[in-house]
Amino acid sequence: MASRMMFVNLAVEDLPRSVEFFTGLGFTFDPRFTDDSATCMIVGEQAFVMLMVRDRFADFTSRPTSDATAATEGIYAVSATSREEVDQLADAALAGGATPAKPPMYMGFMYVRSFHDPDGHHWEVAWMDTEAMAAEAEG
Repeated sequence: MASRMMFVNLAVEDLPRSVEFFTGLGFTFDPRFTDDSATCMIVGEQAFVMLMVRDRFADFTSRPTSDATAATEGIYAVSATSREEVDQLADAALAGGATPAKPPMYMGFMYVRSFHDPDGHHWEVAWMDTEAMAAEAEG
């Protein structure tokens, strides 16, 4: 199967605040897809998040836009290369204005921390020990 690209679109209240928050987590943005109403956050080679002010986001849907501070519309997970990186990203998010979503989870082969960004979107940062995961599956 050919590799697919992933684009997630999220409504935000204050685009500059969102850019500042995610820049603080180490993400960058593609200027080709950035204007006063939207920006393209680069998550990885094949993964992107379009952050759009609510009015612009509404142009892409026929349904009401949910309020992420009142209901969870999705959980957006990104990988980390180590447990330490999970902690670094989650700690940076909390220092930058995020709030904790759930307590940290450690499942032997996986470590996850989660937070709500300043717009209320639920994010997870996860590290998986693939060797331990394989051993557990065999075991």
